Amino acid sequence: MTMDRTSAQYDIEKKSLIAAYVLWFFLGYIGAHRFYLGRPLSGFVMLALSGVTLLLTLVSFGVLGFLWFVVGLWWLVDALLIPGMAASSNSRIADRVFSRR
Repeated sequence: MTMDRTSAQYDIEKKSLIAAYVLWFFLGYIGAHRFYLGRPLSGFVMLALSGVTLLLTLVSFGVLGFLWFVVGLWWLVDALLIPGMAASSNSRIADRVFSRR
């Protein structure tokens, strides 16, 4: 593969920080940004936590609604972690793409 094609392949596959933040803002409470950034395990944990919290809130008629604080806190902390997660994901992509030479 030529260097131009390799660089183009990297540009196609790299993760966008803007896209990650858009996913975080609109679907962050279910971990969509984590799935996008190549962290499916923690994304699934966040999705499961939101689902369990929703179920407990509905079953308890809102009494256990304070559990959304945990989901919200994780969501807010992720706003600070997204740049590092994107850099890590892009580094793995670069290692994979550029090692084909």
